[in-house]
Amino acid sequence: MSRAKYYTEMKDLARETRRKFGLVSPRVLRSDLRRIYRAEGIRIDLWPHKFKRLRGAYFNDECGATVVLAKGLPDDPMVFTMGHELKHHLVDAGSNVSYCDSSNESSLIEIGAEVFAAELIYPEQEFYAHLQAMGVTPGKCSSEDLVRLKHETRTTLSYTGLAKRAEFMGFGSAGAFAGVRWKKLEEKIYGVPVYKLIRQRRN
Repeated sequence: MSRAKYYTEMKDLARETRRKFGLVSPRVLRSDLRRIYRAEGIRIDLWPHKFKRLRGAYFNDECGATVVLAKGLPDDPMVFTMGHELKHHLVDAGSNVSYCDSSNESSLIEIGAEVFAAELIYPEQEFYAHLQAMGVTPGKCSSEDLVRLKHETRTTLSYTGLAKRAEFMGFGSAGAFAGVRWKKLEEKIYGVPVYKLIRQRRN
């Protein structure tokens, strides 16, 4: 099977999973993934230790299916990692163990999991429609447009994920969003979040 066909199948599976579990917006939460995990019989083990590269791992042995997650992950990376590991459960369970870190991120199975997770959170068709509704045309997407998109849709797909999607779908050229300090740009457009202001005053 070609890589392109494999990735297409992963997108199809992600959309099927969204329909099955009633995910109707690009804002997919930890609670949504926990609900899916319960239905699929997957246990979650939040790992308190800090690893430089490891975000998650999938185990399927005599004890059943278990996903290990780095406990301190922020919301967006946590949701994405949970979606990534869900793909391993649905597609790769026969391999018993799958570690997700930077050492194997270029493998077919791992890229497939990234594709699945991105489509599970924010389907390409919706992404395209939302940018069009904002008046953004292919080749003309700016960093500010992606900040507006994330703000308006409240998607839990990270800025990195949105940038990759924009480049892949031709809304921006390769490397167009490299080096963008997304949180700084977000604060420039929408202001500093209240929780940050409170923290600054306390300090």
